[in-house]
Amino acid sequence: MKKMMLVLAAVLMVGGASAKTVKKVIKVNGECEMCEQRIENAAKSVKGVLSANWNVKSKKMAIVFDDKQTSLKAIEAKIAAAGHDTQDVKATTKAYNSLPGCCKYRSTGAKRHGSC
Repeated sequence: MKKMMLVLAAVLMVGGASAKTVKKVIKVNGECEMCEQRIENAAKSVKGVLSANWNVKSKKMAIVFDDKQTSLKAIEAKIAAAGHDTQDVKATTKAYNSLPGCCKYRSTGAKRHGSC
């Protein structure tokens, strides 16, 4: 009986979590730790995002979210609104231009000097 209760509890926990929780890895452009904070904060500000971690070296973000509350497209739109291009949504010129100079990642032919 005890084993049966443990198995039932495990099935309920796994079944409930997998039905709503989605894990994705996406590409997000940025340059530094300031970008990391901005990108993660933008993603986390979307209702339903459980975690968001962006890696400055790989330019990839691991996101965990509740698909009943939000979508990957909505999360990417919020990140783009903060000035960072994602794999599917490009930031507007206005949003991109609002980034600090050291956070500009689009190629202009000129090399950046220093970092944030």
